[in-house]
Amino acid sequence: MSRLSFWHPAALTATVCGVGYARYAPGTAGSLVALPIAWFAGGPALPLLALALILIGWGAADVVVRRGGVQDPPRVVIDEVAGQTLALIPASHDVFAFAVAFLAFRATDILKPWPASWADRRLTGGLGAMADDVIAGIYAGMIVYLFMMLR
Repeated sequence: MSRLSFWHPAALTATVCGVGYARYAPGTAGSLVALPIAWFAGGPALPLLALALILIGWGAADVVVRRGGVQDPPRVVIDEVAGQTLALIPASHDVFAFAVAFLAFRATDILKPWPASWADRRLTGGLGAMADDVIAGIYAGMIVYLFMMLR
């Protein structure tokens, strides 16, 4: 299996223009990238942005996984950007809610509550790379929604 060049469109997309090559905590770096993107995209556009990131990320991650021969390599962080964007949907333009969304997503991404843990173990290719983070993003979004309702 051949490894993709850094400049290959799928590699640039999957690593979010190289963010995935961060020396420490590339997943956290990917999550951080989503914050300003989501802030400037705004409320009504966020679900569409998340959907676009999921679909584009699925395709790009699939190419990287299949060509590299490694399931869900750490350098693929488009899944974190998509999942974090999902978690930010109920946060509106509230800075504190953005912080809650970031922490909730990182926690659910790391802990992988079911069915994220199942997806992480069982699904392969681009779908496998994306699914656990999408599920974690949905869980984190529910946490943010509850936070906003109780606030």
